[in-house]
Amino acid sequence: MSIVEVRGLCKKYPEFTLDNVSFSLDKGRITGFIGRNGAGKTTTIKSMLNLVHPDAGEVSYFGMPLAGNEAEIKTRIGYSTGTLNYYPRKKLKDLIAVTKLFYPNWDEDAAREYAELFKLDLNKTPLELSEGMKVKCNLLLAMSHGAEVLILDEPTSGLDPFSRDELLDVFLQLRDHGVAILYSTHITSDLEKCADDILYIRNGKIVSSAERGRFIETMGQPGETLEEIMLRSEREARNG
Repeated sequence: MSIVEVRGLCKKYPEFTLDNVSFSLDKGRITGFIGRNGAGKTTTIKSMLNLVHPDAGEVSYFGMPLAGNEAEIKTRIGYSTGTLNYYPRKKLKDLIAVTKLFYPNWDEDAAREYAELFKLDLNKTPLELSEGMKVKCNLLLAMSHGAEVLILDEPTSGLDPFSRDELLDVFLQLRDHGVAILYSTHITSDLEKCADDILYIRNGKIVSSAERGRFIETMGQPGETLEEIMLRSEREARNG
């Protein structure tokens, strides 16, 4: 069942245009969002959150348009950009205390479990954390209020392979509880472990949106990985 609908998103910049981007996210499925740097992934995600104001198009969550329902919708979704880059001198426990005020469904037990899983010292400040630990803290903030939709823009950047595997296990558990996840990443091997669907964008346009097996069947050649499919497709597009 689709709980996020993106229809006809357009955003024009001097050097780039997001062109009629449309797709949906289904409950209990992980959608891997792939494409080169500058292809439009982050612009799409920011448009979905009203952090960028699109020139055209509509975004709806849970059957409600984002326009006019933003406050309610944002209590039911989670967003992570990968790293924690605000209030660098505040202790993590204080950041959590402030963040939870915005979420009526904040789950103290979940926050504590994520802190333990991620081995976060809540008495430290972001300035004292490695880039990988900042990522983990940002994910704790995004996932501790029972979000029904998670929008993740490079959520595992800076993490070692073991930590990435831990997070993939968390994402799979959330998926099994019905959460819809949009997962933008350049680490396509992670998507081969967890993604149900693949959304591929190039030069601001959606090239393909399909179930992962169907994507590989239609876009790939025998034996190719997701990374190899994307590399070949980008070369072919560049060479005409």
